[in-house]
Amino acid sequence: MTKTPDAQAPSPDEAAAPETAGSENTPPQDTAAQDPANSGAGGTAQTPGDTAAGHAAAGADKPEGAHRRAVTAGTAPAIDRSRRPLLGGAGRAAGGGTAASPSGGLLQSADRRGILMGLLTAGAAVVVGSVIGNRGQGGTTQDVAATGNTVNATIKVQGMRFVPDTVDVTPGDRLVITLDNTADQVHDLVLATGQTTGRIAAGAKGRLEVDVVPGPIEGWCSIAGHRAQGMVFHVTAGGAVAGAHQHGSGQSKQAGSGKDAVPDYSARLPADFKAFDAALPPAPTSPDGGPMTHRHTFTVKEQVMQVGAGVTQRRMTFNGQVPGPVLRGKVGDTFEITLVNDGTMSHSLDFHAGITPPDQAMRSINPGESLVYTFKAQHSGIWLYHCSTSPMSLHLAAGMHGAVIIDPPGLAAVDREYVIVASEVYLGPEGGEPNTDKIAAKTPDLMTFNGVAFQYRQQPLKAKVGERVRFWVMAAGPSLPTSFHTVGLQFDQVFFEGAWTLGGPSRIGAAWSGGSQALGLQPAQGGFVECVASEPGHYVFVTHSFADMEKGAHGVLEVSA
Repeated sequence: MTKTPDAQAPSPDEAAAPETAGSENTPPQDTAAQDPANSGAGGTAQTPGDTAAGHAAAGADKPEGAHRRAVTAGTAPAIDRSRRPLLGGAGRAAGGGTAASPSGGLLQSADRRGILMGLLTAGAAVVVGSVIGNRGQGGTTQDVAATGNTVNATIKVQGMRFVPDTVDVTPGDRLVITLDNTADQVHDLVLATGQTTGRIAAGAKGRLEVDVVPGPIEGWCSIAGHRAQGMVFHVTAGGAVAGAHQHGSGQSKQAGSGKDAVPDYSARLPADFKAFDAALPPAPTSPDGGPMTHRHTFTVKEQVMQVGAGVTQRRMTFNGQVPGPVLRGKVGDTFEITLVNDGTMSHSLDFHAGITPPDQAMRSINPGESLVYTFKAQHSGIWLYHCSTSPMSLHLAAGMHGAVIIDPPGLAAVDREYVIVASEVYLGPEGGEPNTDKIAAKTPDLMTFNGVAFQYRQQPLKAKVGERVRFWVMAAGPSLPTSFHTVGLQFDQVFFEGAWTLGGPSRIGAAWSGGSQALGLQPAQGGFVECVASEPGHYVFVTHSFADMEKGAHGVLEVSA
């Protein structure tokens, strides 16, 4: 750090309200529901328009308009992709460094309004000579004379920390910070006075300037979840600190982010909403019946989506849906997945169905990059996949999870198959990001089947009398278990974590006429159950943890004659 002279200064049916109040077995009265469609999510989607190339990294090795780099992982070669600028990087403003964030969705509009109001309130006095009116973090207006000195500081990002995390200046100094992102994912630095580096890609550098430091200032990384992980920075003035250090405190909200959304468990989903298509087609087969290769592209998108109970949230998705695409194959098949990061932050993939070192295959990639992940299915079951970029709990809770189904050898055909992925939603502000304090405390506002609370109450799954129905179920978490139960039915086939516990080719349990009432799953566990309805009616399927059921883990199997 150097100092030099400065030349210039969900949605249940109304009739099903008794279930929300605590009854699991009261059928809904509105049965005129639409058939589900494979849209993944409804509601108003917001494209990540905050991916402006003008905020690209300014480092010598990361020029603007840099070509998307293809990164090889697993065994497959990297693919060539079209040229596009990498996102993130320096956003230096010519007149004082008050550059707007390139991530309009991640720095909430309420944050910008709060920052702007603070600056307007503090700077309302007319500037005379080298004296300015500014607002410090203590909430009082103070007149600070420019000293004519410039403090230059280089701050490194190492893991989830700014190093050093403090710079001391004299009030009135000009401050120039160079942020060197030596970590493996996108970061930024935002000051409470409004200045920002913009998004900085891994390995790149950014810069911000404060023309006249009014006093102590707090800063942080604005990437979702990073502030809560300890990415807090302090500009001290003569040893005085703005606010208290929050390292690792779990602080989730930026200044002015507003209150968290409040779920309305009686709210209906919009009329044009289409439930996630839970219907599962059979596993594809090769012409000769042998192993085959499955090729898919997962494109990361960050967008505002319905989560049920009258609330929207900004979700992180694979292919714009929650959960991500359901993959299905057989033991011996190869899966080649191309991950394309069109989001505003670093992302990655972790396939539990694969056996491969995570070093390269599961590495985080910057916005604008792609990665090929290859694995061979060696064991049967329903396997979780998810983003493994830190903080993993937030990325998974925000929607970055899905299922890979590998059929056990000799799996019999059934009349209908459905996939149910249970997960938690931790509400932040309406249309905003999840609340990381709630994630850390494991206190979700909503519990969902396939990403949206109560969606299968409003749009039931279908079956007919006498049909055998198979439910593939997985607990995606990120932190809580599920206990899958269907009211009025019993399971006569149970496959849990790679093995039949009831039924199957060896007819386990047949000698004692065994049956099952629930499939209990810890996070990242899965299996399937089968049942047959002998009478028409509305069979409610739930998690039998009733507090979670009442938060949205609640649907209907509508059986017709």
